[in-house]
Amino acid sequence: MGGEDRGDRAWRGPRLAFPAHHPTAGTLRASLTPAYLGTMSNPRRLLDDLHLRQSQAEQGGGPERLAQQHRKGKLSARERLDLLLDPGSFVELDRFVTHRCTDFGLDQQRIPGDGVVTGHGRVHGRLVYVFSQDFTVFGGSLSETFAEKICKVMDLALRNGAPIIGLNDSGGARIQEGVASLGGYADIFLRNTLASGVVPQLSVVLGPCAGGAVYSPAITDFIFMVRGVSYMFVTGPNVVKTVTHEEVTFDQLGGADVHGQTSGVAHFVHDTEPACLEAVRAVLAYLPQNNLDEPPVVDAGDPVDRREEQLLDLIPDIANRPYDMHQVIAMVLDRESWLEVQPDYAGNILTGFARLGGRPIGVVANQPAVLAGVLDINASLKAARFIRFCDCFNLPLVTFVDVPGFLPGIAQEHGGIIKHGAKLLYAYCEATVPKLTVITRKAYGGAYDVMSSKHIRGDLNLAWPTAEIAVMGPKGAVEILFKKEIEQAPDPEAETARRIEEYTTRFANPYLAASRGFVDDVIDPRNTRPRLIEALRTLATKRDRNPARKHGNLPL
Repeated sequence: MGGEDRGDRAWRGPRLAFPAHHPTAGTLRASLTPAYLGTMSNPRRLLDDLHLRQSQAEQGGGPERLAQQHRKGKLSARERLDLLLDPGSFVELDRFVTHRCTDFGLDQQRIPGDGVVTGHGRVHGRLVYVFSQDFTVFGGSLSETFAEKICKVMDLALRNGAPIIGLNDSGGARIQEGVASLGGYADIFLRNTLASGVVPQLSVVLGPCAGGAVYSPAITDFIFMVRGVSYMFVTGPNVVKTVTHEEVTFDQLGGADVHGQTSGVAHFVHDTEPACLEAVRAVLAYLPQNNLDEPPVVDAGDPVDRREEQLLDLIPDIANRPYDMHQVIAMVLDRESWLEVQPDYAGNILTGFARLGGRPIGVVANQPAVLAGVLDINASLKAARFIRFCDCFNLPLVTFVDVPGFLPGIAQEHGGIIKHGAKLLYAYCEATVPKLTVITRKAYGGAYDVMSSKHIRGDLNLAWPTAEIAVMGPKGAVEILFKKEIEQAPDPEAETARRIEEYTTRFANPYLAASRGFVDDVIDPRNTRPRLIEALRTLATKRDRNPARKHGNLPL
């Protein structure tokens, strides 16, 4: 905290490391008089100085800019941390760090903390590392030192095996610093990549996130957004208009609902910041601290042997009639434990966290109420990434199957359904966590293989009596197998109906697969919950591994 005046070389005290317009600058400047400096050796005076500096750092860009933040319906960086973390648990690091740039007048604008609050705290009593970008300081723009602060807590998280949570609210790179700020982004991207699959990484977008800044959240495990507050895009509306002549608003281009429903970039979308931050806490309750720990087991207060009579009437008598797979999930899993991931994207497949007998699990389920539960590009991507996350962090996978196949069509084929569907297959094949599968109704064609079948290392594969396991549905099979007989029949419709009934009786059931051991058991639907819980217990000591390799080549 010292320096020299280059003119007369007489030391005149510390140079102010904050802008003259800052609300606390006058107070601190007035305190730094010769009389005061002469008593700096007094411990109480030193403590007063410390408290003053702490107070100044905690005000970020000052009351005026904080008021602007609130008028936008946004919380401050520190208010967000207060909501996210257990009360009183936050420990700040690097609160006095300032930028090093001297160009464009920035040497006269140094604010302690430099636009990001970093440190560690607790969520549900467990350690997490956090950074919260402060839009009131230089618009939350990333500088070299800003990036160094984030990298420090990321390194600590990786070293100590704890989740890292980033609260993003930034105008992008600090232009005045040029390539130094770009290098800072790259330093963060590298750490995101190295931490992937080692510690959980959660990104909360609570303001603008544009340009290169979007790639850090994109590498992390889950992205949370808030309607009317959060925006993510590589190029903004002005650039889009210049290049493509398209008129688009911030919300239309990269708002929360766009990424929650259309692009699939966001995993959770909420109406308010408090609700969003509470959702972050909820997700962490299912996750282990790192890839070597087990997920936290709780007392669910739900009987292990609970049997639901309603399961008997859930599957419609007519094979092409839909039902809601959410009902199966609610009746089989621990009550009130279902936390859906990406609920508004690719609704033909469901993904989410839940508990069985108090043990956290990942759930993947076809949804016959949307597109008959068919697998398409978006559903494959959604499920594949979720499966890989669960496998990274030791969460057993429970799969509920009712799938008629892959979605046909030119758009799907030209869009790459082959490689995208292969990602889902690859994810299931690669996963070594316990894998439990329940076939409730249809399991047709290649989609049967893909959906955690016994052939790709499913540990327990169960079927309900209503299951139909076949190459394709009865109607399609009959039209191929008996085409000639149907054409030559006096009444083609009646002949088709008779052949379908025969085929259904012979093939559209679970028993042929069970006779070959492809299904471990055909069960009373009411016994699904106790059977799955018992399977989790027996698989608690499962040890499986893939061949030694640097990494596989996922079909990207």
